[in-house]
Amino acid sequence: MTAHLAAQPADQPAARSTPRRVEAPVDLLVCGADMVVTVDDQRRELPGGWVAVTDGLVSAVGAARDPLPAAHRTLDAAGCLVTPGLVNTHHHIFQNLTRSFAPSVSAALFTWLRTLYPLWARLDEEAVHVSAYVGLTELALGGCTTTTDHLYVHPRGAGDLISAEIAAARALGMRFHPARGSMSLSVKDGGLPPDSIVQDPDEILSASAALVAAHHDPSHGAMVRIALAPCSPFSVSPELMRATAELAERLDVRLHTHLAEDPDEDAYCLATYGRRPVEHFEDVGWGGDRAWVAHCICPNPAEVARLGAWGTGVAHCPSSNMILGGGLAPVTRLRAAGVPVGLGCDGSSSADAASLWLEARTAMLLGRVRGGAASMSARDALEMATRGGAGCLGRTGEIGELSVGAVGDLVVWPLDGISFAGALTDPVEAWLRCGPVAARHTVVAGRTVVADGMPVHPGLAEMLRRHRMIAARIQGLG
Repeated sequence: MTAHLAAQPADQPAARSTPRRVEAPVDLLVCGADMVVTVDDQRRELPGGWVAVTDGLVSAVGAARDPLPAAHRTLDAAGCLVTPGLVNTHHHIFQNLTRSFAPSVSAALFTWLRTLYPLWARLDEEAVHVSAYVGLTELALGGCTTTTDHLYVHPRGAGDLISAEIAAARALGMRFHPARGSMSLSVKDGGLPPDSIVQDPDEILSASAALVAAHHDPSHGAMVRIALAPCSPFSVSPELMRATAELAERLDVRLHTHLAEDPDEDAYCLATYGRRPVEHFEDVGWGGDRAWVAHCICPNPAEVARLGAWGTGVAHCPSSNMILGGGLAPVTRLRAAGVPVGLGCDGSSSADAASLWLEARTAMLLGRVRGGAASMSARDALEMATRGGAGCLGRTGEIGELSVGAVGDLVVWPLDGISFAGALTDPVEAWLRCGPVAARHTVVAGRTVVADGMPVHPGLAEMLRRHRMIAARIQGLG
């Protein structure tokens, strides 16, 4: 393929590379790319660039003119765009067991939840492990290298569900941020979920602390970090929200929840608490930069400013919001207010696909629908999918960029074939405007998890067989 012309956008300075001298052979060298988009502090874009990874971290980044280091292993990125690994900031992976469940496909949020809660009450450790294995593989194929997962359904007697999905992430080599979800208000308490999937607050707090002690790694380049994640204002008491915020402060872990997800949530909070969701969020002690929230489609302008002042992150889930029909997040206003905005696939039962490439493209298109042709570019969407996600997870400078000392997570995207015929002037815009695109190679901590468009782990066929059996059981089909 003829290399794309490496034209810089008119409003960007010419790319400058600052490679670090590397004496010993690096572990992995990704080289020969049409362009390496670093999304670093200078937003460098390096035609013909290369990236070196040693001991799981980026050890050098260079342009075509810079000498290549010796390497133990090389990935050829000719005809490709190289970006940082994408960061998924909101997901419910277990929901792929009820993907596109027919009785719920035309329902709004509250009806959708009431339909699916009884099915999710059938979860156990095997179901969660298998669904996580399949879901994490799906994410890797779409260029995701770091993902959160908000698992908030913990049926009685189901076992240690979070540890089951952590085991899947470790087997696959994915960087994983499970959020220990919880629900404490059942239907009898004025909430939505049935009694069988809610827990006592003391049980929730004890299990959360134990999970952090067992799995949370605060070190640079960590593969597993835990967040605490009461589900939503309509499934968790204010007292549990406050206690969880205090526990997160004490353990120094992050907080996550759904917020301003749907107009029904506004009505619920006003009727139940006498205040809007963002006001309730502040009242229970969550207004700060330790937290990131999912969806946030209904904040008013004053609430947008408040979120920005706090530094609270937002996981924008465009496909899910469109499918459920609740509205669209004011992404441009949130970013302008200083809110870290990342992207999220959300659970398979509402989005039904887990491709961060698709979420980035959809975010770009929705931004242009709302604000005009110049309001959202492919670079804006890439920034949300990388640096924005890092900001949500409290890992700015560590994930979501290609710079020396950041993690060695990257994606090699093909820019050839029929879809890209004629796309010669701007490979970043072509990446989202053309396609569809899946990763050619996905690399996490210097290790390839997708190679030549295929998962490298050999267990997928068996996991898909088990997944089909478990999904049929949960859906009551056998």
